[in-house]
Amino acid sequence: MTKAVQTTTTAAQTMMIERKPVSFRHELKQLITQAEDRILAERLGRLFEHDSHAGPTGVYRVNSLYFDTPDDKALNQKIAGVSRREKFRLRYYGNDPSFLRLEKKIKQGGLCAKRSARLTVEQAEQLLDGRTDFLLHNEDPLLIELYCKIKGELLSPRTIVSYEREAFVYSPGNVRVTLDRGLRTGLRSTDFLNHGNWMAAAETTVLEVKYDAFLPDIVRMAVQTPDRKTGAYSKYAVCRRFE
Repeated sequence: MTKAVQTTTTAAQTMMIERKPVSFRHELKQLITQAEDRILAERLGRLFEHDSHAGPTGVYRVNSLYFDTPDDKALNQKIAGVSRREKFRLRYYGNDPSFLRLEKKIKQGGLCAKRSARLTVEQAEQLLDGRTDFLLHNEDPLLIELYCKIKGELLSPRTIVSYEREAFVYSPGNVRVTLDRGLRTGLRSTDFLNHGNWMAAAETTVLEVKYDAFLPDIVRMAVQTPDRKTGAYSKYAVCRRFE
């Protein structure tokens, strides 16, 4: 099969996966102060369980490497408030990249959805080096879609976004409340697998509330802070300021 035929085939596959349904969830965000963070963390800890995947303290580090085009499509769409947009990222947790995923986050108004696929550390290293042919030799359609956008839109690794997350869960409504702190970034995408080279980017805490069809009143009341309103906030956009 020629490269042109391969590209046409993979483009068709990309269109097919876009027609598959994804589960959208509500996502609310607030910027809060460190003092408000401490009050909320104590209150939430009394009412809800920590995420069982986060370990005994409920706190873990999230490390992401976001992709963008040469003309900053993802960043500009976020700033402009485009209703439907998407971002690709690599993500792992803590200091060990052995469990690493490619994720595509889709935003539509106040709703969000996510697709993901596992990658090995070796595959991530190839991607960071610009060696992308392995994406075509994988049956996961998300990897094929990424290949198409790397070739068609010149999508490439751009900015590291890292932070500590404390997560709480509440089964009714499939609610997940997170407090994201200690935002850090790196200027070179090749440093993504080496967390020691990152620098502080912001001191504020981001409160996020995600839920399915409804938000229970107990959660709505628990996350309220005086004079704070839900708004748009992008850790990716904040970290891009350091370029």
